[in-house]
Order: sequence, then structure tokens, then C-alpha cells
Amino acid sequence: MDDGRLSAEARAALEKADAVRVSAISFFEIGQKVRIGKWPEMELGVDELGDLLTQQGGLPATLTPEIALLAAKLDWSHRDPFDRIIAATAMLGDHVLLSADAAFDTLEDARLRRIW
Repeated sequence: MDDGRLSAEARAALEKADAVRVSAISFFEIGQKVRIGKWPEMELGVDELGDLLTQQGGLPATLTPEIALLAAKLDWSHRDPFDRIIAATAMLGDHVLLSADAAFDTLEDARLRRIW
């Protein structure tokens, strides 16, 4: 909530949400970036991210076979497997996707709604 880039719409969505879910693949992606040196400032806290999610009242979004298959089959030119799984998770869970990544806007599917 402290990120100044968040829009009023994003803040309102977070405030009224019953739960905030984070895809397990997001933790994998963060870990990968730390391991290869692309996110060195996260290195000290990366191992506590799961606990931090719980402490802040967040929930892990489950990765199911249905999500994995939808991610693989999406008619979307974007090839990033992390983004494909995140999009499919939001779509099948009927969740609003809170992301700064405009690449999600190129997925033309009414089930995906991104705000930032």
C-alpha cells in the first residue's frame, strides 16, 4: 500500500478485498532473480517472503493442473511462463490482477482484469 505508483483504483481494490492472493510462481520468479543477481537488494529477505505473506494476511494462490493447462493454451503471443501462469491463476480464480506489468494488457480475454 506504500507504493506511490499504485492508483486509487488499486488501493481501493486492496482495501475491499476479502483476501490478497499471491501466485506461488511469483515466489519462484523472485528466487530466480535473486539467484542470478538481477535483484540483489531482495537477497536478504527472500527466504522470509512466505512468512511475510502470512503475517500480512495474504494467501498463496494454488497452482492447479487446470491453471497450468490454461497457461499453456492461452492464445497469447507473450511467452513468459511466469506471466502466463499468473494470468491463468487470476482468470480461473476470478481475481483482479494487481500488476505494474502492462504485458498483461496484450492478453485479450475478458476473464482477465489488470489494475495498477
